Amino acid sequence: MDIDSSAPARIDLAGGTYDIWPLYLFHEGAQTINVAISLRAHCRLTSRRDHCIQIVSEDTGERVGPVEFADLGVEQLPLIARLARHFAARGVNVVTRSESPVGAGIGGSSAMAVAASAAFAAWTGRSMDPEDLLTVAMNIEAQVLGVPTGVQDYRPAMYGGLSAIELNVRGVNRVALSTDRRELEKRIVLAYTGASRQSGINNWAVMNRRIDGDPVVSAAFDGIRDAAAGVRAALERGQWRELATHLAAEWTHRKRLAPSVTTPEIDAMFEKAREAGAIAGKVCGAGGGGCLFCLVEPERHVAVCTALSNMGAKVLPITLEAQGLTLVRG
Repeated sequence: MDIDSSAPARIDLAGGTYDIWPLYLFHEGAQTINVAISLRAHCRLTSRRDHCIQIVSEDTGERVGPVEFADLGVEQLPLIARLARHFAARGVNVVTRSESPVGAGIGGSSAMAVAASAAFAAWTGRSMDPEDLLTVAMNIEAQVLGVPTGVQDYRPAMYGGLSAIELNVRGVNRVALSTDRRELEKRIVLAYTGASRQSGINNWAVMNRRIDGDPVVSAAFDGIRDAAAGVRAALERGQWRELATHLAAEWTHRKRLAPSVTTPEIDAMFEKAREAGAIAGKVCGAGGGGCLFCLVEPERHVAVCTALSNMGAKVLPITLEAQGLTLVRG
């Protein structure tokens, strides 16, 4: 038996960090707006002639095994190893590949967790509700990271598309947004800064400060919430200049969460992008590195890409992805 699965990474347009429990409970109306992109995480399972398991990462060149299932540790390739142990996968070769740069801040590891969870569930004959599958992926990734994980990254990986992740006392609710995806796609430039971000560190520090009642952080979260609402409304109406206004506000408030959200290098990249015609932008994920995205008028797309490339960033060619998790049995 062969199983191939894949799931998309995402760009968090607005409202990120709110998706970590219990932060969203402190700010009525919290939501995260994100969109799935064509950079996908892939997981392939193939049968072995014995009962051992072997795990190979094509990205890093790391290899675990083959080993007996009982001897499978979680020190190397811990995300896949932990998922394999959870699903009790035996007699299988596992090969993973991610199209997202390491530490890009676009949910690549969460996409891998979703793709691998679905593959292992299918391999072991488990029929799982999508939300149950997401819970397993999220909780095991938290074990690997050693810090709380947010809920937003797993929804675009599972469902694809552009969505609002509403967060309140009732739980998590995903709402698909009726935006012209192709029009938005023409206006987005995504670039890898070359520096891996440290989301666990940034988010944990911010979370602690908010729980401790830091007034600056609390006010910044209020501003992020309001900007996310504005981003959602502008997207639904296709008002691109209005979208730029709210994206810029979100980034301004986000930088007040912690000094490490931005860096002089990132600020310089944004400045050059603005000179080339970008009308708004922000760093993906927790900041401090990884990817940034810019909102541009379509006729300035090439100029902004060139400006960022000249600053040392790697522009990532993407499309916005309607398709979420895919799984094929061979």
